[in-house]
Amino acid sequence: MPDIFIHKDFQLNGQYFKSPSNLISYVNKNLPEHATFVQALFDDESFITAQTSGSTGTPKQIKIKKLHMRNSALKTIAFFDLKPQTKALLNLSSGFIAGKMMWVRALLGGWHLDVTHPDNQSIASTLSNNRYDFGAMVPLQVFQNIDKIHHIKKLIIGGGAVSQNLLDKIYDLPNRIYATYGMTETITHIAVMPLNQVAENDFYQDDIKKGYRILDNIHIDTDDRNCLMITAPDIADDQIITNDLVELLDDQHFRWLGRYDNIINSGGIKLIPEQIEQKLKSIIKVPFFIAGLPDAKLGQKAVLILETEQIPKDLPEQIKKHLSKYEVPKNIYMLPEFERTPTGKIQRQNTLRKLKK
Repeated sequence: MPDIFIHKDFQLNGQYFKSPSNLISYVNKNLPEHATFVQALFDDESFITAQTSGSTGTPKQIKIKKLHMRNSALKTIAFFDLKPQTKALLNLSSGFIAGKMMWVRALLGGWHLDVTHPDNQSIASTLSNNRYDFGAMVPLQVFQNIDKIHHIKKLIIGGGAVSQNLLDKIYDLPNRIYATYGMTETITHIAVMPLNQVAENDFYQDDIKKGYRILDNIHIDTDDRNCLMITAPDIADDQIITNDLVELLDDQHFRWLGRYDNIINSGGIKLIPEQIEQKLKSIIKVPFFIAGLPDAKLGQKAVLILETEQIPKDLPEQIKKHLSKYEVPKNIYMLPEFERTPTGKIQRQNTLRKLKK
């Protein structure tokens, strides 16, 4: 059996397909933006080419085995108990791994897949008229459709941080909403964490601290930097060493702390920007991030960059109430617009370069 095949129950926009060639013809005609990927899925190569997001560096092309894509898809199907005829929505570009894997899960799982454009108007229109069992979105798509996402029974969110403002909006919704941890190299997520109350209630045991839970046949450890190491022989040939600082809670759960390459060494005090950001989420309602800039005395100083055109007058005092004296940013800057990846992640270094101009 080939690594990628069409399950007998698979439907695309309400239609069945007897063969890959029939599916490819339909996609070429009706969904041309997905045609290159769908055709590549069924060609004679044992791999497809995927592009990394570029959120922490220059985007690059990597080769991913179709066998590994199949194994990853089956993990997700099993973890979320997604049976054949699951009604699913694809509202992501197949130019990146998240969109690619929704295709693979649907094909192998025998889902009934509806495909719509990633823009807000298309998603809103689709969700207004349909109900779904499963879907995946980036945070901006969730925010823009906050009054309709309860139409998706199980929703995973990836591709960027979920703000406190968004968390507050989704916490009491009746569907199950999860954050995912992963990257192109791990073929999307290898771990999942609930984001709202109904998902938490059937996810955590009393003796487990809140954090990400890994999928089956994933093994995790940390290196001497406390960065996550992932061993998953059925989705990656080699161990993956990340730059993600984590706290291991047990062999199945971890808490994400931040990026090693974002650490600020300020006068010998090591600051993790993402941990400072977590403390500020409740008082800052616009997009923001903490970064390090060169400083003659400290080596590096922590600064706060806001995506806004006006800094609230009381913000400096509010910040002091929420942070230790070492964490308080030395300066606050504002920019009208941050640099972002196509999936909505803030590109910190590119945004900092705009600040320096």
